[in-house]
This record gives sequence, structure tokens and C-alpha cells, in this order.
Amino acid sequence: MPASPIRKLVPFAEEAKRKGVKVYHLNIGQPDIPTPKEGLDAIRNINLSVLEYTHSAGNEPYRRKLAESYRKIGIDVDHNEIIVTTGGSEAVLFAFMTCLNPGEEVITPEPFYANYNGFATTAGVTIVPVRSYVKNDFALPPIEEIEKKITSKTRAILICNPNNPTGYLYSKEELHQLRDIVKKHDLFLFSDEVYREFCYGGETHFSAMQLDGIGENVIMLDSVSKRYSECGVRIGALVTKNQEVLSAALKFGQARLCPPGVGQIIAEASLDAPKEYFTGVYNEYIARRDFIVDALNKMPGVYCPKPKGAFYTVVKLPIDDSDKFAKWLLQDFSYKGQTVMVAPASGFYFTPGAGRDEVRIAYVLKIEDLRNAMDTLAEALRVYPGRTTLE
Repeated sequence: MPASPIRKLVPFAEEAKRKGVKVYHLNIGQPDIPTPKEGLDAIRNINLSVLEYTHSAGNEPYRRKLAESYRKIGIDVDHNEIIVTTGGSEAVLFAFMTCLNPGEEVITPEPFYANYNGFATTAGVTIVPVRSYVKNDFALPPIEEIEKKITSKTRAILICNPNNPTGYLYSKEELHQLRDIVKKHDLFLFSDEVYREFCYGGETHFSAMQLDGIGENVIMLDSVSKRYSECGVRIGALVTKNQEVLSAALKFGQARLCPPGVGQIIAEASLDAPKEYFTGVYNEYIARRDFIVDALNKMPGVYCPKPKGAFYTVVKLPIDDSDKFAKWLLQDFSYKGQTVMVAPASGFYFTPGAGRDEVRIAYVLKIEDLRNAMDTLAEALRVYPGRTTLE
């Protein structure tokens, strides 16, 4: 089981804090955005005498309300086409275990969400990466490169849209290219759409569920963690029109009994959050993105693409090794009593040696904190012993 590149440095961060150093956490997608009042009120006002098991597929009222919310954005699904999961993580795991046998393969562009590796290990399936590059702002690799990876063991293609860790938003045209290859080879298309609401610069999200002609092949993976800043409630969803997949996934759902009951109460209430909530959140992330991209690109030797979605960016730095650099920041460096914690991008690649001069940065802190973090990072890059020659 691979270690999480996002969490493996936690002991070093804890030690830095014990020494009195303030650590700015740019390593993890834990928003500081308030959870909707509707969700918090729901948990404050729970009037139950017993916190009992829920349905293995999730509470029907929540599934009905969730299906209605999907239909409002053009995703035509029924509540019986949704299985509520313990976070988006379990949705990915259920998709792997339902659609692939041990030893079979799923193709995904890299860098990719690091925990896909862990889910693949758990399910006994093989991740097959197709490389995307920072110089192209991590656009979808050419379709012919994806097709070259297809073997007799290939069962699925997995995308995250908008992408974690790169912030890239796949266009409608790119999704249609994927549709054609999925249809041609009769593959599953797993579409992780957790960051759907976070699309910037006038860009709009196009769901894989809206693709024509492959309704039986598409499995959408979703979560309330980032949408409502509810990472701790652990509520996600697996959504598909494929009844065979739903029936098989429900068996895994029954084996783990049920998704969290209290979490579903909060998630259901959060669906009533007003439009103003998202407008405020959206504007805040736009400001944070613009600030951090500008600050990073002003640093000598640094290149930061401008993310079109989510709240991450993968940044190229003038360093010898991102794992060493991230550890050094916490163990050996501080500036004005503070340091930064980043996620080494090497952990988001499957290809050995890839991402050694890249880190993932999550811009989930308020701008005042981001400003201090960027000042600290700039000084760290100036004095880091493993700094490389500027190109």
C-alpha cells in the first residue's frame, strides 16, 4: 500500500509546530471555507432517539434530493441510479471492484490523485498512466497515446474533471474524444467530478454523464467534501445508468453495511444551500487562484500553470528533488518563524522519476495566509541547498 504524498510528511509538520514554527498547510485540500449553515443547523437540530443503520444504498430521501440536484444541471438520473458511499474514496473503490477483476487495467492521465494508487492496490487492479506535462498545462494527452495503452486487460479509463492535482478542466471536445475511444473498445469511463462547481475564467463543466451513446459505460464519482467544505462527513456517491454495475456495487455496499447516517443528514440539508453560498465561495477561490499563480510565477525559475478548475496547481520548481525539498522545509527551514508544507508531485505520478521538480499546492487558505506562505516559499527557494540552475 503506497504512502500518501499528501499526509506522509505530517510527523515532520507536527515536530515543526512543537518547535514553535507556524506551518502553512498547502499540502492538503482541506478548505477553510465555512460549511453551509443549512448543513450545520441539521446536525445541531437532530431529533433522533437512535442513530440506526441506513439503507446500504443510502437514505432514499437523500438520493431523491441528490438526483433532483443533478437534473437541475443537466445530468438526467433517477435516485435508483445512485449509491451513496463513504466519501468519494469509497465510490472510486466500489467502481474498481465492481468493474475490474484482479489483474485488469485502468488507464488514467498522470499526474493523478494519489489515492487512486491505494484504491487500485486494494482492488488488485493495475493503474496504467498516460503522461501529461506541465509545459502543456497538463492538457489531456493525445488520444492516440491513450489508445496505445489499451491491451486485452484494459477495462476502463479514469479521469478527474476538474483535475486533482493539476487544476486542469477537460473540455467538451476532449470528453467527446474520450467517448469515441470508450465506445470503440467498449470500456468503462470513470469520471471523478468532485470539483464540478469549481470552474474558472468563464469555463463551464461538462459531465461525462452528458455524453451521448455511452450511457451504460459511464460511472460518475462524486462527493460533498469539497463542494460544501464537508470533508469530515464522509459522504460520496457512485452514479450510473448501468443496472448491472449498480447491482454489483450494492453488494459491496451491503458488505460494509451502510454509509454514515449523520453524514447523510448533513449532506441532504446542504443541498438547500442558497446560490449566494456558491457565489461567495467561487469568488474567493478565483481571488486565491489569481494571487497564488501571480506570486509563484514571479519567483525565479518557477512555472505555475493557471488552473481552470478545482483549487490545486502543480508547480515546477528549481529544485533537485521534491520529496527532499518538502521534508527540508519542515525539518531544517523557517523564515520569520514560519514555513510551508507542500505535497511532492512525485507521489501523484506512477512513472518512476516523474515529478521530481514539481509540487502540488492547494490554495485553500485565505489570501493573507497565502501571502505569508508565498513570501516564505520564495525565501526557501532562494536558500535551498538543492536548488538547481535556472533554465
